[in-house]
Amino acid sequence: MQQQKEMMKSASSAEEKIKEAAKKVFLEKGFDGATTRDISKASGLNCALMNYYFRTKEKLFAAIFEDMLQLFFAGMTTVLNKPISLKEKIIELIEHDFQTFKQNPSLCIFVLNEVHRDPDQLINLFRVAKAQWTSLFEKQLQEAIDAGVVRPIKMQHVLSLLLSNTQFIFLGKAITMNTWQMDEESFDAFAEDHKQLITQMIVGYLFIDDSGV
Repeated sequence: MQQQKEMMKSASSAEEKIKEAAKKVFLEKGFDGATTRDISKASGLNCALMNYYFRTKEKLFAAIFEDMLQLFFAGMTTVLNKPISLKEKIIELIEHDFQTFKQNPSLCIFVLNEVHRDPDQLINLFRVAKAQWTSLFEKQLQEAIDAGVVRPIKMQHVLSLLLSNTQFIFLGKAITMNTWQMDEESFDAFAEDHKQLITQMIVGYLFIDDSGV
């Protein structure tokens, strides 16, 4: 019995190593650019063992794809449905997205690549996310517009403003660092300043006669 438990524990450990390595490789190279050899090398396990657990690259990708999208969507959905004011929510969304992309700078590129590569597989996930997003947030936004607190604007534009402005600085991280000769510490300081500008810009635009953040 003890031996069987040890074998199951070892198998679980190997499977998790493969999945973690695959996440890293898929985030860096996308589905088309990643190879089983890349994943095998990153995991420190041989290709035969990887094939034993997941059979194909497609099955391995499917096993971790939803986890990757959860990084993108889950926290955002939580913030959008928090019982806080609209202004607090927008500021918190910017902070959440900024921290998510700072910790996972390849996530933006991964999602964009997969949207273009195979949009059909994402459509149901996006529909579920949309339903979760639009409940409380859309109601709050419309109430603020009706009260004359926020300028008339569609929810889709608000979310696009938030996402595009927080994502782009990390999408262009390598170019920014090379162009302006920044090290990681300098880039982090630059990104933090940029986040404050984004917050002031979006809140200042949306909220009528706002005195600042």
